[in-house]
Amino acid sequence: MTALKYSRQREVIKSYLSETAEHPTADTVYMHVKEYFPRISLGTVYRNLNLLTDMGDAVKITTPDGAVRFDGTTSPHYHALCTECGRLFDLDMNVSESINEEARACFSGTIHSHSAIFYGVCGHCQSNQ
Repeated sequence: MTALKYSRQREVIKSYLSETAEHPTADTVYMHVKEYFPRISLGTVYRNLNLLTDMGDAVKITTPDGAVRFDGTTSPHYHALCTECGRLFDLDMNVSESINEEARACFSGTIHSHSAIFYGVCGHCQSNQ
């Protein structure tokens, strides 16, 4: 396997994902990275996001509306999606390994992991109602 060539653009994307609590779309990442690299293309951002995901340095989350978000927190964790504003939040709770065991009992293949998105209204939207 060939060593991956270093990319300043990829490093800025990775750094942005690791520093933000938001779960940005590729377009949002593009707008942020464009401040550092004005000539960067959206295609370059997409390629780097997919590469970071493939390398395990980012997580790709597809929401029910079809939007794809990216998360720099790669350790197993759950998310909550606000049904009012569409923001995606990390939940600070333990990941349940028992769900994997229950799924293994109902599945003839191999279960490696699971992910979950909880739906509700965030505190900000709730206070505005």
